[in-house]
Amino acid sequence: MVAVRSFMVPREKFITVERDTDAQTAARIMRDRGIGSLFVTNGKEVIGILTDTDMVRRVVAVGVDTHKTTVEQIMSAPILTIEENKTLLDANDLMAQTHLRHLGVTKDGKLVGMISVRDLVVFLTNLPRK
Repeated sequence: MVAVRSFMVPREKFITVERDTDAQTAARIMRDRGIGSLFVTNGKEVIGILTDTDMVRRVVAVGVDTHKTTVEQIMSAPILTIEENKTLLDANDLMAQTHLRHLGVTKDGKLVGMISVRDLVVFLTNLPRK
């Protein structure tokens, strides 16, 4: 089976926002980039992930002021992770068990990438068909 590292988004390609970024700005970045998540930072340290699901459940459904609500207030933290040498099946199983669509990918305990359900779908779509 294929290793997670083969389909992860490497850390250097992460789209990040600082923790004091307001929710509306974050939503616009996600819309404009066509992505479903942003990594939240405190300086150079990744402290959480903000997903489209977080936006719906913690902003839209509650009706908070998007100009006054920071991404730090609505992000998911800590980020659930999987080691880069685990398989895509392992990642799929972990996502299914935890009801999450994004996992951080680690190497020796350090965050090196991210894998999402979308990445798993791309892999499955490209499998040879009988």
